[in-house]
Amino acid sequence: MAGPPLEVEITRAIVEATAEDWREIAESDVVIVGAGPAGMTAARYLAERGLRVVVFERRLSFGGGIGGGGMLFHKIVVDEKAVPILEDFGIRYARRGRLYVVDAAELMAKLAAGAIDAGARIIHGVQVDDVIIRTNPLRVVGVAVQWSAVIMSGLHVDPLFVYARAVVDATGHDAEVLSVVSRKVPEAQLMVPGEKSVYAEEAERLVVERTGRVLPGLYVAGMAVAALHNLPRMGPIFASMLVSGRRVAEVIAEDLRRGA
Repeated sequence: MAGPPLEVEITRAIVEATAEDWREIAESDVVIVGAGPAGMTAARYLAERGLRVVVFERRLSFGGGIGGGGMLFHKIVVDEKAVPILEDFGIRYARRGRLYVVDAAELMAKLAAGAIDAGARIIHGVQVDDVIIRTNPLRVVGVAVQWSAVIMSGLHVDPLFVYARAVVDATGHDAEVLSVVSRKVPEAQLMVPGEKSVYAEEAERLVVERTGRVLPGLYVAGMAVAALHNLPRMGPIFASMLVSGRRVAEVIAEDLRRGA
């Protein structure tokens, strides 16, 4: 007896497999918002610890600001503090003075592959529309998510919810999750002033130093750190982005271990 038409099998396979994934995603250990360099680095190091990690990316690609390189030249640079991370991910580099040059496409691809191979999920085309909170004491316990296409269309469609023990804003310059909390959770007393103008050396140092917990359940990494703390930007040097991702993974793992 002939089976169902191929078109039917295509739809069923996609819907059933996706539903299985979303049943698990609905209760995660860590939600990372933004599949840029900090987000994907954090995803790998957290997933390697056996945590259930999902990365939501509003675009249909990953890499954040990496893909544009420096003014659309297809290279970026890091300094020596990021070299161990490059080696962890198998990313090639070449020394130029005190810097190391990396191919932008290779960096994006291998960060993503490293995160996925470690067990993290990266879901494209999904935007975090809100956070889930609990009070007394105040804590972020998850996110509300919506398809990016729905938000772009201007339609009012209610989101779905993903519970998490930790939420990371790794959305870059816009600090999208922190901005939601600043606007909608006044008791958090959170302001997001945005970043300062370029001072690469200071930015590279301060972004790593200020990476970490913002309030219980909510963390910040990468350029969202600069937006939160009014730090300088640094342009196409990505060492602090990678180190910030590794650092936030360490902070979260320790907090979850202690039940903080």
